[in-house]
Amino acid sequence: MAREDIAREQEELAAMRTKGWNAGILRAVALWAVGLSSSAWAEVKLNPIFTDGAVLQQDANVPVWGKAREGEKVTVQFDGQSATSTAKDGKWMVHFKPHKAGGPFVLTVAGEENTITLKNVLVGEVWVCSGQSNMQFALEFDANASTEASTANYPKLRTFNVRRKNSVQPLAEVEGKWMECTPASSIYFTAVGYYFGRDLHKATGVPVGLIHSSWGATSAQAWTSLDGLEKEQKLHRYAEEAKKLAANFEQASATYPSELADYQEKLKKWEVEVGAAYKETLKSWTAENQKLKLEGKPVIPQPKPVQPRPTMPLSPDGWPNNPTVLFNGMIAPLIPYAIKGVIWYQGEGNAGQSQEYRTLFPRLIADWREKWGQGDFPFLFVQVAPFQNLPPEIREAQLLSWQKTPNTAMVVITDVGNATDIHPRQKEPVGARLALAARTLAYGEKIEYSGPVFDAIKIDGDRAVLSFKHLGSGLLAKDGDLQGFTIAGADKKFIAAKAEIKGDTVVVSSEKVRVPVAVRYGWENVPHVNLFNKEGLPASPFRTDAD
Repeated sequence: MAREDIAREQEELAAMRTKGWNAGILRAVALWAVGLSSSAWAEVKLNPIFTDGAVLQQDANVPVWGKAREGEKVTVQFDGQSATSTAKDGKWMVHFKPHKAGGPFVLTVAGEENTITLKNVLVGEVWVCSGQSNMQFALEFDANASTEASTANYPKLRTFNVRRKNSVQPLAEVEGKWMECTPASSIYFTAVGYYFGRDLHKATGVPVGLIHSSWGATSAQAWTSLDGLEKEQKLHRYAEEAKKLAANFEQASATYPSELADYQEKLKKWEVEVGAAYKETLKSWTAENQKLKLEGKPVIPQPKPVQPRPTMPLSPDGWPNNPTVLFNGMIAPLIPYAIKGVIWYQGEGNAGQSQEYRTLFPRLIADWREKWGQGDFPFLFVQVAPFQNLPPEIREAQLLSWQKTPNTAMVVITDVGNATDIHPRQKEPVGARLALAARTLAYGEKIEYSGPVFDAIKIDGDRAVLSFKHLGSGLLAKDGDLQGFTIAGADKKFIAAKAEIKGDTVVVSSEKVRVPVAVRYGWENVPHVNLFNKEGLPASPFRTDAD
């Protein structure tokens, strides 16, 4: 019986109660409905991340899993491969051997009472796209949206947009479906993910699947598991906060419905209906010759103070920034889906805790790798863009995280930021640079994927000579003389400096600093900088006196 039929039966039973049916008859009918309900739930189920149009990871052992009645035998077939599992604790899982890129294929799941058939399944490269609002930012709002979307006909580029969900406990399932990239659907792709996937698809020639799981204005601790936080002493306060929230879940769940109903009732009383004449018309009356009439009768406007909006009760699952809740609700259910790697755009939400982020972010990366159990997969991330409220220390924390964490890459976007908008609309360079990093780290291409990165400082008299990694074809000052360098002596008072490219180095000096000690580059919230390599990739801001 379908769920709709079960719901209808339950409604009919409720109606029977109100009509005063014989209790014995009612009990018999109820038992009959429960039996049908149990039968319906006994059908084998496939985890919701597997839908028509799914993309599976090539050249990897691919797990497929779902639910079934205890002890039920489940057989899964895919392009000539067949695997069988027996449900234990209501769950089943099979693994397919590595498969080359291709498709479309059909995947079938057969239980003892029903069969599920998925069509148009591809095998290619699967990447998780996660973070906060700049990853959530849809192609629809990109600076080049209209032109790009009109030609975005890539049937082998697909996305699974995970519905936003926070939870105090790890969930087993997510909501969403796989969607092909067409001119109509492309606007719903994460813009960064779209440009990344488009370039990767063109470079590799294979299908690309993007599992998009992000939530705006969120912090890294929300995307880290409880176990992951507990493994680092410096992060134990977040682990304790998560455990306290989980411990209060049962009580909060019991009282939340009544609290929410009370809030909604108060909200109705708080709302004030505004007359149609208010919009785009006179809103105050100050001149002596002005009069206000309603239905022909004089009206004297009276001020009415606006009362504070009622406070919405906290959900039992907390806010999306509570530690662990987004890992539990939006990452844990994806595991162990076979993936190639992760692209990540976040950091704004932790800008006020830059020092802590040096520990938290690498711990998040390690946590995801541990939970997925697929080795140190590539983890590629974006250094936050210039913005008036983002201090340079958060970019430094990201730079240090890259330098200390194996098989990671960071892309710099100092050239596409907006001082007054935390969501720069030029997402194409962001996605394109992530794709360059993937082609190097994940696919072994010998190409430069990063701009210059500070390596060492050497003091030569009254000059500081800086050397760099990721030189590419050489250093370049874009649009004139080098900008953004400051220099200091022992007093650590940094002043604007002259900087020149000398071969593979940058020489920095100032007539006001006779014995330089340290140099900084782009060390401000909105850096005005122009050091690139000849591949067109910008240098990361840095300071030689980092603590």
